[in-house]
Amino acid sequence: MAISVKDLSIGYTDITVASEINFDSLTGELIGIVGINGIGKSTLLRTLAKIQPSLSGSISIEGKSLETLDTSVLASEISIVLTEPIASKNLTVQELITLGRQPYTNWIGKLSELDKSKIIEAIQTLQLADLKHKKCYELSDGQLQRVMIARALAQDTSIILLDEPTTHLDLYHKIQILKLLKSITVETKKTILFTSHEIEMVIQLCDKMLLLNEANNPFGKPSELIKKGAFDNLFPSDTVAFDADTGTFRIKK
Repeated sequence: MAISVKDLSIGYTDITVASEINFDSLTGELIGIVGINGIGKSTLLRTLAKIQPSLSGSISIEGKSLETLDTSVLASEISIVLTEPIASKNLTVQELITLGRQPYTNWIGKLSELDKSKIIEAIQTLQLADLKHKKCYELSDGQLQRVMIARALAQDTSIILLDEPTTHLDLYHKIQILKLLKSITVETKKTILFTSHEIEMVIQLCDKMLLLNEANNPFGKPSELIKKGAFDNLFPSDTVAFDADTGTFRIKK
C-alpha cells in the first residue's frame, strides 16, 4: 500500500474536524478527496504529510508508520503542494522547480547529474520548456499551478499530495490539470491524492475517491460510491440533487 489510513481523527488540540477516516491507496492511483467547505480536506492532507499531528488513529506510508519517519526520510517519500502562495514569485520557473531537489542536495546545494535529469524530466512532463526562464510573477494561474506540480514531481517521491490544484482556473484548465495528474500516475506509477470541489470531474477521472461527509467517510471507486448513494445527501436536497445515471449534480428550481 502507498498509504494506509486506519480509524484516523484529524483536527486541532480541542477541535475534531473529521473522524473515522479509513482508506488504502495502491501504487499508481489517482485519488480525489471531496466534501463540502470546512469538512477537513486540507486538514487531512496536512496530517498525511505530517505537517500537523493526527488526533488518533494510524497512517502508514509504504508500510512504515508515519510517526516513525523523520523529516528527511519523509521528504523522499511525500511531496505536497498547498494553497499558500509561494515565498517569492521573483524566482524563475526553473529555479522554483529546482527547489524540489532540496531533500537530496548536499549542504552547499550542489546539483548532481541525477538532480539535473529529474528537473529536466519534470519540465518536459509539465510542458514548461518554453517558460523555464520566465519569472513566476509573469505566469497565469494555470501556468503557475503546472510549475508547482513540476516542483513536486522533481522531488521524485512515490506519493504526491495536492490541495485544490484547480482553484481559480477556468473549465478548460481545470480539465487540463486533472487529465495531466491522471497521466502522471499512469506513466510514473506515482500515487497522487488531491482535494477538490470539482466533484463531477473527480468522478470521471479518478481511480478512487474519499468523500468526507461527517459520518462514515466512504472510500472507493466512483462507480461504487454512486451505487451506494454516497453523493445523494452531500448537499441540501431542496437545492441540489445528484443524478446517479449521469454522475452529475442538478439544481432544483
